Amino acid sequence: MTGFEGMLCSAAAAVDVPLPGTATRVTGWLCVEQPGAWGRDVIGDEVLGQEITAELAVRTAAAKVRPTLIRRPGRNEFTGVRTVFIANSRPQGFWCERFEITDLKQLLDLDLNLLNGPPPGIGAPVRDPLILVCAHGKRDQCCALFGRPIAANLAADYPDRAWECSHTGGHRFAPAMVLLPAGLTYGRVDTAAAVAAVEAVQRGAVSLAGLRGRSGHHPVEQVAEIAVREQVSAGLDELDVRRETDSTATNSDLAVVTHRDGRRWRVRTRTVELPPRQASCGAAPKPVTAIVADQIQSLTTGEWPRLVLG
Repeated sequence: MTGFEGMLCSAAAAVDVPLPGTATRVTGWLCVEQPGAWGRDVIGDEVLGQEITAELAVRTAAAKVRPTLIRRPGRNEFTGVRTVFIANSRPQGFWCERFEITDLKQLLDLDLNLLNGPPPGIGAPVRDPLILVCAHGKRDQCCALFGRPIAANLAADYPDRAWECSHTGGHRFAPAMVLLPAGLTYGRVDTAAAVAAVEAVQRGAVSLAGLRGRSGHHPVEQVAEIAVREQVSAGLDELDVRRETDSTATNSDLAVVTHRDGRRWRVRTRTVELPPRQASCGAAPKPVTAIVADQIQSLTTGEWPRLVLG
């Protein structure tokens, strides 16, 4: 017995699993509009057809691009024209482009390796944040139960920018949201927190409520960035985060966070073990670990490390 039996996976995680450091690591994105029901797999034969599925699965894996299905919230008549977004969410130089297709085979004309470089000019540049809310009920019921209402509310405020999406990694943190192309990944958001995150990105800031991390960062870097933002209350827009190797300690890691004005911080993190529980609704319990920030040291002022979590 674990004490989490009978709970939704998102409720079990919300007991004590921290959000920072849980964003799925992705830099290349291929988002394809697919109205109607989805299968359990993001790319499934029953959704895109056997021929497209097999080839696209190989190509996305080779290019390290995450295939994502998207659909407009609510019931919408399919016109035969699909919206496609391509994006790169690397920490510096991220971008997003949008175009339309009328045949899924047109996806095979894309050189997906281009998604790992600068904007290829395939589609129109997307200036405002693209909002993806996981609503993949076939993958886990929490996403449909909690994600769909959030997506619908966001679509009312941001028409043509808010989409339901397939599995992004982390249904145990539902409602889960990703803002592209920055790759800012959120969990356990309500509508107010989701709107605050979108508005923050639009003014060049970052909302911390529900922030799991940036998809372009290693989990240690995700934790370090959030820890610094939580400690330094103002004046942090763009940050560079670099993971460091610490050969003197076990079960810990380091990252250096740098602001463009020259301020620098070293963040020490450690991995902690939490009670086992289900990662998906109805699944068997599994071991749970989390990365937490221990100390922040200012490399600019020479301050002694500040305790974050003992």
